[in-house]
Amino acid sequence: MSDVKKVVLAYSGGLDTSVIVKWLQETYDCEVVTFTADIGQGEEVEPARAKAQALGVKEIYIEDLREEFVRDYVYPMFRANTIYEGEYLLGTSIARPLIAKRLIEIANETGADAISHGATGKGNDQVRFELGAYALKPGVKVIAPWREWDLTSREKLMAYCEKHEIPVDFSKSKKKSPYSMDANLLHISYEGGILEDPWAEAEEDMWRWSVSPEAAPDEPTYVELTFEQGDIVAIDGEALKPHEVLTKLNKLGGDNGIGRLDIVENRYVGMKSRGCYETPGGTIMLRAHRAIESITLDRESAHLKDSLMPKYAEVIYNGYWWSPERKVLQAAIDETQKHVSGVVRMKLYKGSATVVGRKSEQSLFDESIATFEDDAGAYDQKDAEGFIKLNALRLRIAASKGRNAS
Repeated sequence: MSDVKKVVLAYSGGLDTSVIVKWLQETYDCEVVTFTADIGQGEEVEPARAKAQALGVKEIYIEDLREEFVRDYVYPMFRANTIYEGEYLLGTSIARPLIAKRLIEIANETGADAISHGATGKGNDQVRFELGAYALKPGVKVIAPWREWDLTSREKLMAYCEKHEIPVDFSKSKKKSPYSMDANLLHISYEGGILEDPWAEAEEDMWRWSVSPEAAPDEPTYVELTFEQGDIVAIDGEALKPHEVLTKLNKLGGDNGIGRLDIVENRYVGMKSRGCYETPGGTIMLRAHRAIESITLDRESAHLKDSLMPKYAEVIYNGYWWSPERKVLQAAIDETQKHVSGVVRMKLYKGSATVVGRKSEQSLFDESIATFEDDAGAYDQKDAEGFIKLNALRLRIAASKGRNAS
């Protein structure tokens, strides 16, 4: 007899998690609570209710978390200009801590003994979900079916559905989806299929959020983004909530062929993985944020912040959002953002998001000093001689001892 009486499952309503509901009921003889989060994946989440009910689920949670997702997770991450391994904007990674938090909260509300998820034993998401869960509830039991069952292929999953009369929309189509996809308001990802060959070019009809740069409009789109303390609060002067900002930038970016990415990344579990991503709004946000920082941040603060970013990105990618080190890094990053306010003008054109203007009342850019024209004594060029000699002192001493740099 299982000691698990009730389990909260992160439930999408798709094939895998529908099978998991039945498998949990059968294997653990337990009650299943389903949790479905709307984090902007672009699909209706309400149909998951009917599917869960058909599987005998009594407690069903369906929640709109778009605002919380962007405000409390995406925005803090973008204050750091976060990218993993030089390219990936962490669209999947940043959604997992929020889902883990709600799984634990719902487990506490319903008196559940365990939580469960549909992440496979090969990927990063199992790590992210479970590190978050253990950080928030140390003694929680986690059930990861993909690490326990023998349903290791789509055919076996389909056979299980047929045997147990599980209602899955596409169960009768017999067509294999070519890609494994994950979407939220920040991005959509594609893995599997022909992408498992890193030499194969992604098919054009794979992309869902953006037109190809070649097919984008021949006229550029200009947009002005208003920042307050590192976060975008308005587009073209219109005040918007964080999730509204990202929704609008996704549309503008996608229409102009912006945000496509094809990379091979190093997963935390050890393997390399090839994936394609569309992050149109995030791509615009990142470049605009760096632009407003370029005129409002002190040089050493900016350079220190940039040196912290790879570690911060690694922490998020590997699933340590709820760790003490992420909180320490976040505090340092947020401290730098106090004066990062102003307006950035972007030009969106055929796959490129180019900064063409930036202004701020907090700007440290002093035209009277930087000018190539007469600066009326604002900067005494003679001062540079002593500055250079002092900084060259160690080099001169070393050279005098025969330690020639060449």
